[in-house]
Amino acid sequence: MLGRLVRWRIPGVPAQATFEDLFRHPPFIVLDDDKNALVSGLVGRIWTLRRDYPVLENLEEFRDWSKSGTAKVVFAHWVEAADGTDSEGSLLRSEARVKSYGSRGRIGLASVRPLISRFQQLVANDALAAAVRAAERR
Repeated sequence: MLGRLVRWRIPGVPAQATFEDLFRHPPFIVLDDDKNALVSGLVGRIWTLRRDYPVLENLEEFRDWSKSGTAKVVFAHWVEAADGTDSEGSLLRSEARVKSYGSRGRIGLASVRPLISRFQQLVANDALAAAVRAAERR
């Protein structure tokens, strides 16, 4: 379900794209990547159905982005020990932050807030189910 929603909001995403593929390829840009974490970004008019996401070449372009009428989004996904140590058990964490630019950016972002609220639970449920399937294959 989450995959279909993402493909609807970001036209051009292949049906077979994994979560990892999605956050590692345009229109996303990898901002930080290590063994237990992936941080990706996206800029543009995220409230439109058109593919209005400029492709950024590097971290500096993302950091400096502030075009009026657009938004900048950061997605972080990481694994940590369940009790904060290296003992058994792990937690999967995901977090997103959005910043809009200009009055049109604020209005555009406000228009998708109900959509985000309605489907935010899919991020947790679908991502967790995908992680479990991947772990079971190992």
